Amino acid sequence: MQRILSALLAATLAMCSAVAHEITSPVDASKPAAFDITRAGASTDGRLTTFAMELVGVAGSVKPAATGSLAGAKVESYVWPTSLDPSVVGFDEASGILSLAITAHPDFDDTPLYDEDQDGDPANDGADWHSHWVVLVKDEACAAGLKVRDVSPGVDLLPATAPYLPIALDSPGMSPILNGRTARITVPVSDSENVSFDAVTAELQVNEKTEVPLLCVTGVHDVASGDLSLPGRVMREE
Repeated sequence: MQRILSALLAATLAMCSAVAHEITSPVDASKPAAFDITRAGASTDGRLTTFAMELVGVAGSVKPAATGSLAGAKVESYVWPTSLDPSVVGFDEASGILSLAITAHPDFDDTPLYDEDQDGDPANDGADWHSHWVVLVKDEACAAGLKVRDVSPGVDLLPATAPYLPIALDSPGMSPILNGRTARITVPVSDSENVSFDAVTAELQVNEKTEVPLLCVTGVHDVASGDLSLPGRVMREE
């Protein structure tokens, strides 16, 4: 009997340990279902890393309305803030929170190397869901207190696949998968086991006035942890 109890206890502890590396978030009927996170996780095979989140509603079913202008353009996003140093993907070291994002924005295209809708024009794809690495930093000038870090191309470090906008944004062309209630993306980041992460759904807005940041986080739909504490851990695939 003692042996059975010990085995059950070990199994329970193993299950608790596994669950602890994911993040669960309660359903909130006041939030848009497509952006209400219920669970987030991440895994690695040692060479590639996959981030995922589950939503109450259909992932990617809500996109921002076109405004017809870059100034004031809206961006919807599924984001995984991480503890990875921005230098891992080619930004300046210790320059902010390196975050992986799946975004859609119909008023501009910031992926000049890729033709997401495969219509022969790589400059008209912003409305389709696509991926970015971004560096987030605090800025009280933004409604939600965060912005994509402003940079000076040619002065600040940027990855080779960055579109050379004056913000810390890279467009490496990794294909996001939005299927049912799940948003998922795999990135070429190795040795990521136990890296911390969180999951966020948020709105951003482009500003063209020089006295305010270019790309602000203007509203947060949901934060899986509730406090952006990055409690998730990237798990090694068995």
